[in-house]
Order: sequence, then structure tokens, then C-alpha cells
Amino acid sequence: MNYTSERAAALLDALQKRILIIDGAMGTMIQRYKLDEAAYRGERFATHPRELKGAADVLNLTRPDVIEAIHREYLAAGADIIETNTFNAQVVSMADYGLEADVYDMNVAAARIARGAAEAFSTPDRPRFVAGALGPTNRTTSLSPDVNNPAFRAVTYDELVDAYYEQVRGLVDGGVDILLPETVFDTLNLKAAIFAIEKFFEDRGVRIPVMLSVTITDASGRTLSGQTVEGFWNSVSHARILSVGMNCALGAKEMRPHIEELSSIAPVFISCYPNAGLPNALGEYDETPQTMSTLLRDFAENNWLNFVGGCCGTTPDHIRAIAEIVKDLPPRVPPTIEKHLRLSGLEALTVRRPVILSPAEGEGSAPSGAAQDRYGSFAVSAAQDDKGEGSQFIMVGERTNITGSPKFAQLIKAGDLEGALAIAKQQIDGGANILDVNMDEGLLDSEKVMTEFLNLVASEPDISRVPIMIDSSKWSVLEAGLKCTQGKSVVNSISLK
Repeated sequence: MNYTSERAAALLDALQKRILIIDGAMGTMIQRYKLDEAAYRGERFATHPRELKGAADVLNLTRPDVIEAIHREYLAAGADIIETNTFNAQVVSMADYGLEADVYDMNVAAARIARGAAEAFSTPDRPRFVAGALGPTNRTTSLSPDVNNPAFRAVTYDELVDAYYEQVRGLVDGGVDILLPETVFDTLNLKAAIFAIEKFFEDRGVRIPVMLSVTITDASGRTLSGQTVEGFWNSVSHARILSVGMNCALGAKEMRPHIEELSSIAPVFISCYPNAGLPNALGEYDETPQTMSTLLRDFAENNWLNFVGGCCGTTPDHIRAIAEIVKDLPPRVPPTIEKHLRLSGLEALTVRRPVILSPAEGEGSAPSGAAQDRYGSFAVSAAQDDKGEGSQFIMVGERTNITGSPKFAQLIKAGDLEGALAIAKQQIDGGANILDVNMDEGLLDSEKVMTEFLNLVASEPDISRVPIMIDSSKWSVLEAGLKCTQGKSVVNSISLK
């Protein structure tokens, strides 16, 4: 990957030699200062109409001394990478405080504070790096906050792209070495961040390393929006990234099987920075530095780690213990993974050398070798993989195609999306591995209907567990559909006339 930053070469060199240490929690450390409302306001926001206490990102502008002191504590404890204090520094989250107009300044200031601290601790043999932290925002593009309207979204994909673009601009202008979208609970939010980052790189003519970090919420091994670990990886495997990893929600013990799985399927560097155990009844974290570091040494001994650190509840003492206990262990060497067709809904569909055919119902007979089931899906055998393992059948459900199913078309034209959703579920119950959705009809606002229908699909885990085939001859409809799917979709029926 052609990075334009000279410091990227130093980062890559360090990754070949050792496991790099990420810092710990920012919020935990800020709480120790017991800052009052006046401290958050400073002179700049002395007359601001809303309460600001708790808006940690504003401290980059009003109490930079506090943020710098925290960075220095983590660097002294052995951190190679410190994260900027910008977890919520974008317009979507800052709207709660009425600080939308100040987010660019917050990000520039945060990056400069961290840059200064990192340079103070850097040596020729051990440079220190700054990661620009991009949180998930306080809204989700895959789930509705209104139980009475599952198609509603509190934020759109385009709004997130704009918000992240502005944040990235501030972080890069301030001098970060890395961009780190982290604590990802909704992969569609992350896809918006990735798009914004790539757009910024293209517009500015720069490229710096990008690290991604997802949050698995519980023992089920899924994100808050319902994706499995492999489903998540398939969704973002196209991205030009340095690493992928996990942080937050779980302690190291609970995170262990999930980081093991991710390490086995991702041919990039792996990061892991868990919480200091699970929160107690008071919402605090009790895991000691010794306990946490011992658990993480096991990860390193199993060759799962390239970056390691701490999230909620961790302190410089935790980072010091982690740095000490992994210092003699080699970094993970990313595996060579066979390239396959990697699709996903909530769950992964990884296809080995596939042949997928799915003619719309009523558009001719099934292809040779295909079998049509009673639900109108077509299946064709995929070629054997290189290991000679058994062949695979891919079933594409076609009855959610307005040009291929008269009943579906009738429901859509009548505005009965709930009835149309029942047909989608019937397709999945009948064994479809992929759901084809087409809304190309002259009398419809196809972009609007595609968006509403796919938002409803996303609210039904039994349906959204499979990848979506977004089927249209109009680019605008394809784009509308892609902005609704957190998984890795198939795009079908592109006209190149």
C-alpha cells in the first residue's frame, strides 16, 4: 500500500519487530481530574447555552493541559500508540451539546496535543505514533430507534459520510499518523467512515494507515447490530486497511474466542484492546493490571496479536503491565488467506469459486444443471475448491424482484411493504442463501422504495442474516440499496449501455 506519510514506514518497520502497545482509556483518566462545568467551558464557551460537562472532546479546546498530561502518562507507561481525545468529535454526536460548528477545531487541537506528547517521548529506536480516534457516533444506520416504525433511521449514510469526512480532515490537518474507527457496533456506520476516509484520501492526495476495531457485545459473538465476527470481516474485507481488531464491551477472557476467530480469517495485522474485565454492579471495572496482562499474554503466545492495549477501565498501570508481559513475544505474522467470494448479511456467506445464476422468475427456463425449488429460487453447483472439498449450492431467492413475481409487484405497488416482507421471509425459509431485491418499475420512486424495503429487511434478523442482491439497471437505485446494507452485498443487472 502506497502511504504518503514518512512515519508510516516507521510504523510498518516497528510492526515487523514487536507487538505494539496501544494506550488505555481516556474517560477513566479524565474522571480522576473531577473537572467541573467551568473547566469544560473555559473562556471559549463561557456563555454557551447548553451544559458541557461530560463532553470530553471539548477539553481539547478548554483544558489541553489535562489531555496532554494523560497522553504523557500512557507514553511513560510504555504505549507506542496514543489515541486522540476525539471519540465523539463529529457533528452527529456533538449536536447533543450544540457544538457542531466546533468539531474541526476539536480534532485539529486533539491531534496536535497528542502529536506534541508523542514527539516528546519518541527516540530514533522507538518512535511513538498518534492514532486519530473515530467513534461510532451515538446513532445507528442499521436499526430504528422507533419501535413503531422499523423503517425509520435517526441518521442516514450520507450524513455519516459528511460527519466523518470533516472529522478526518481535522485529524489529518492536526498531524495524526493513523486513522482508527473504533468501537464499531454497526458495520454500516463503519462503512460510511471507510467511504469518508477514502474520499478524503482521494481529494487530498494523501494516504495514511487505517486501523478498524469492532465491538462484540456479548458471548453470542455478535455486534450490537447483529453481525457475527466473520460476517463483519466479510463486510469490510475490501477496505485498504493496516489492521482489524476488537475493543470495548468485553474483558480479555470473554474476548478470547472472538479474537482467535478474527485472527484466523483476516490477512492483515490484528489489534486487541479489551476492557478491564466486565463492569460490576456500580458500572466500574475491577480487573487488575496483573490479571488483565496475564490473559493478554496468552493471546500473544498464540500469535494472535500485532497491537494490544486497553479500553474502558484501564489505566497507565494496566498498560505498563501489558507492555512488560508481552515485550519478549514475537508479533503475529498475518496469514495468507485464499481469496474467495466473501458476502454477508448478519452472517457470513463465503463461497469458494462460485458460479451463481439467478434468472428472474418468468424470464426463461432454468440454466442447465440448475434446480428450481418451490419458492422460485434457482441453485447451481459451485466448482470444487482447490482442496477438492465438496461442491456448494448457492440459492438466490428471486420472488422479491418486482419484475419476476406478480404477487410481490402487486404488494409493492399497493404500498404493502409488510406483505412484501413476508415474501422475503418465505424465500429465506425455503433455503435461499441470497435475497434478490429489485424495485425497477416506471411508476415507482424506486430509490425510496428500495431504501424503505431494505430498512425493513434489516429489522428482521431471520431475513437479514443472508446477503442482499441489489438488483437494478439504475445506478441511483443501486447506490440507495448499498447505503442500507451493513453486509457485503451483490450488485446485479448493471447496464453498461
